[in-house]
Amino acid sequence: MVTMISNAQVKLTGIVKDSIGEPLEMANVLAFNKVTKKMSSYGFTDAKGRYKLDLDSNADFNIKISYIGMKTADFAFEAQDADIIKDIILDYDDSLDVVNIIAKMPVTIKGDTIVYNADSFKNGSERKLEDVLKKLPGVEINDAGEIEIEGKAVEKVMIDGKDFFDGDTKLATKNIPSNAVDKIEVLRNFGDISQLKGVQDNQDRVAINIKLKDGKKNFWFGDITAGVGKAPNESLYLFQPKLFYYSPKYTINVIGDVNNIGEVVLNRSDIRNFSGGFRSQSPSNGTNISIGSAGIGFLNANARNANKIETKLTALNFSYTPNPKLDLSGFLIFSSNNNGQQNNITRDYVDPTIPDDFTQSITDQTSNTGLFKFSANYKKNINSQINYDVIGRFSNEFRTDNVNSLVLSDITESERATPYKINQNFSYFYTANENNIFAFEAKHLLQDEDPFYVASLENDPTNNDDADNDGFDDAAESLGLDRSNLFYNLEQDRRVKTNQLDAKLDYYNILNSKSNLNFVLGTIQSKQNFDSNFFQVLENGSSYNPAPAIPGNADPRTTNDTEYKFSDIYAGLRYRLKTGIFTLTPGFTLHSYSVKNTQYQTCLLYTSDAADE
Repeated sequence: MVTMISNAQVKLTGIVKDSIGEPLEMANVLAFNKVTKKMSSYGFTDAKGRYKLDLDSNADFNIKISYIGMKTADFAFEAQDADIIKDIILDYDDSLDVVNIIAKMPVTIKGDTIVYNADSFKNGSERKLEDVLKKLPGVEINDAGEIEIEGKAVEKVMIDGKDFFDGDTKLATKNIPSNAVDKIEVLRNFGDISQLKGVQDNQDRVAINIKLKDGKKNFWFGDITAGVGKAPNESLYLFQPKLFYYSPKYTINVIGDVNNIGEVVLNRSDIRNFSGGFRSQSPSNGTNISIGSAGIGFLNANARNANKIETKLTALNFSYTPNPKLDLSGFLIFSSNNNGQQNNITRDYVDPTIPDDFTQSITDQTSNTGLFKFSANYKKNINSQINYDVIGRFSNEFRTDNVNSLVLSDITESERATPYKINQNFSYFYTANENNIFAFEAKHLLQDEDPFYVASLENDPTNNDDADNDGFDDAAESLGLDRSNLFYNLEQDRRVKTNQLDAKLDYYNILNSKSNLNFVLGTIQSKQNFDSNFFQVLENGSSYNPAPAIPGNADPRTTNDTEYKFSDIYAGLRYRLKTGIFTLTPGFTLHSYSVKNTQYQTCLLYTSDAADE
């Protein structure tokens, strides 16, 4: 029998007004449970003074409603099983001889910024930042460890205004101690460049700034977790130092992790999504290129589906402000994940003519990754700003799959790769006067991937031509492989090189406080080479390439050398108008495209002119 227990909820709603009947916007409404003495719900009134609290049924609460310059309303409320509507009138506080000290407001709003007082949501059980964030209304931590606010993913996390590991949200939520957090600022309509805030659309951009408590500044804080244990087949260990230093001039963050208990701080997906990814400047102008990746297909291992997981992480983040005009920052990260998975399948058939089978599948995979970033931001004055950063990622990855079967042939597969990626970003923003702004942005990507694939397939050379044995043998004959070996040892050597430049120049003409014109001129120049060679390794160790289908040319069944070039030169005009809650951006962009694809020594060239609105 399964018993499910849930607490029904009732809604307490109403309107908060002043003594002359005018609705009060942004009044704080709090509900405290009389038994636990903890805050159970809170909210604030909208532009029409309306509020709503969701409360557990059959419980008693103290309701407090406050507004700056008004006397606080305080009343008891017994939640039963029906929704209640209760309007509140607040009187002006004209007293001068009495000073009332009240607790900090749990939530305040300043324009596009929502400020949460962290202590108002703590009960002492919180350890990390994510434990506090989960208690904030409208804030969620998804399964990937990312922060979402009102359904929008938070793209950057800052600590006292400084990027935390390039704004990575997962590292922040999992490692910042909760007792160091004073306030959590949600920055809606977030823009990295202050000069462009009034001319760009940032409605879907959200960032978070964590304000530290005064006692957590100008000295080291953090925690160190260590432990050892014993499992039936091996010893277990865990060591996790997390140390932080913040001062007005420089900051240092150190995070480490060594364990074999299945705690993966950063998986391959997290590493790949770190800001080292190439972010094109051009999607807003009609062109978006997806850079192909030739990485190894790793399985997503966790403590529940792996028979071993060993994790190592060393991460260092820093920022330095030598003078008010220059900010330097960066990080170094080394991550190593080694895991293994094993599946055993037994098949017993009722039909005695079909032999029973036992299949064992074993996978071992390792990913070693190093990342670095260095950024420099120079603000000569409020009208001139230069940004530069370089981001690199280097990896050493390998994976082995072994399948052993009593009935089917044994198969061994292995992959390895040592890819690297380097991004450089440069931008210059210049405000000529209050009505004219110029912005130049350029991004360059250099990427090299070399995945190497090996497969070993069992073979019986004595019955290659047996009609009942037409699996691998028919394919081997079609490819022209040597079928005299006990194993088909097949290898594929691939190389993918990418070189891409994305640059554009924007000119913004401010017409008035609600509208502007944007002229843009830009280009995308992308080149990608894909070289692939499939060959057989014989028992004597030599390489065997199937005979070419055409004398002097490589066999297209086993060799593929491709060069792909893409060019886009564009110019456009946009008109931006803000009216109420809507932003209208009509406009057009003219493109001149060129695509060149060379494959099997054949060149295909395509050019076109296009326009989009």
